[in-house]
Amino acid sequence: MTIRGRAALAAGSAARWASRVTGRGAGAMIGGLVAMTLDQSILGQLGAGRRTIVVTGTNGKSTTTRMTAAALATLGQVATNAEGANMDAGLVSALALAPDAALAALEVDEMHVPHVSDAVHPAVIVLLNLSRDQLDRVGEINHIERTLRAGLARHPDAVVVANCDDVLMTSAAYDCPHVVWVAAGGGWANDSVSCPRSGEVIVRDGSDWHSTGSDFKRPTPQWWFDEVNLYGPDGLTLPMRLSLPGTVNRGNAAQAVAAAVALGADPAAAVAAVSTVDEVAGRYQTVPMGEHTARILLAKNPAGWQEALSMVDKSADGVVIAVNGQVPDGEDL
Repeated sequence: MTIRGRAALAAGSAARWASRVTGRGAGAMIGGLVAMTLDQSILGQLGAGRRTIVVTGTNGKSTTTRMTAAALATLGQVATNAEGANMDAGLVSALALAPDAALAALEVDEMHVPHVSDAVHPAVIVLLNLSRDQLDRVGEINHIERTLRAGLARHPDAVVVANCDDVLMTSAAYDCPHVVWVAAGGGWANDSVSCPRSGEVIVRDGSDWHSTGSDFKRPTPQWWFDEVNLYGPDGLTLPMRLSLPGTVNRGNAAQAVAAAVALGADPAAAVAAVSTVDEVAGRYQTVPMGEHTARILLAKNPAGWQEALSMVDKSADGVVIAVNGQVPDGEDL
């Protein structure tokens, strides 16, 4: 760490403290912003010497990162942005708070993955899914796929853990030399009806798919799951009983375990660790309300709504929907 870097971190720490004591928030963003303003290379300095897993995708980033951090914790201390601040400033704050952690599990916004990877040189990059989300800020999904593909090409030594059920993420990872394919599920297919490489039609047959215009098809997964077990390489079969509901979270867990195993975690220990995760920054939390118990689910786009609604107990007395149509995530109403 350079002298300038240490000074930048000290200033960022002071800003974070000031934010907390004045009741303006946890300070994850302001601390990182101050440090980055004083030293633009601070993210790379903080990432140096760590074995890092970067997790990205439209939906499931926070949950999968939380599971990945739990699985990595079986190997040692882990730095992670548990608060979900997934852009540069939040990453700087997360790494600064765990200077001695040799491992890191970082949730990263899709469009930030290329330059974040250039800074921290991740050992593993996890690609979850891509669908339409915040078009006013993020942009068209085929552009995101091409951006990810170009960013991955600059890191040929990284292991890419990719969801082979998602056409767009498969395309982003298809040319990488070290890919671990996971059948993590792809219930929302409305945003991948055409091939991102040729523009031709994607033909689906059960869980398989292929492009009619190029040699581009669903890879054979090395990891997959059912309602009871997780299956992996060399005949690995492990019972997987998660604390979180929904098929989508079994897919998230499968990718988290595959990523941790790629860094040397024991598969059984990794599965046990991800199974302990029961809430993620309030998501999936159960709250007593008088004589009833409510579970909080978060959805922010059509694909997320589909998965959230699939988790609703059909025998539940009722469903309450709250819409947060604020500027940071888009005014939806």
